[in-house]
Amino acid sequence: MRVIDANGENLGVLPTREALQIAIEAELDLVEVAPNADPPVARILDFGKFMYEQSKKEREARKSQKQIEVKEIRLRPKTTEHHAGFKVKNARRWLESGIKVKVRIRFRGREITYPEVAMDQLREIAEELTDVADIEQAPKLDGRTMLMLLAPKKK
Repeated sequence: MRVIDANGENLGVLPTREALQIAIEAELDLVEVAPNADPPVARILDFGKFMYEQSKKEREARKSQKQIEVKEIRLRPKTTEHHAGFKVKNARRWLESGIKVKVRIRFRGREITYPEVAMDQLREIAEELTDVADIEQAPKLDGRTMLMLLAPKKK
């Protein structure tokens, strides 16, 4: 087992018992850091402190991640032009601020027999928003709803 001491110096390849004895004398822990290496690598360190620093790094990494937000506008095949107009205006505002928009058209009752009406509606919405959005997911029928996902255009 290759052993690295608390200062980061390589002590060389040592038997496990000897490495464990060195760790006990230093009042630290022997931690295997690369078990798949040949020979395996172990470090002599304070395990509690090591775990604390690892969790701190993970928290910092989560902070720097960007959450992808998705807003949704819901329509029906019988939605009026005015109602669809202000929904599209909201979608435009969201897309300009970098938020993805999911457009959902919900069918109720016998409306499902005319999916082409919803397809035309989604096509119109996509056409109105072509200057600020790209179609990430084309319109598709999923049960009693038809979905389309729009993503903000890359600058």
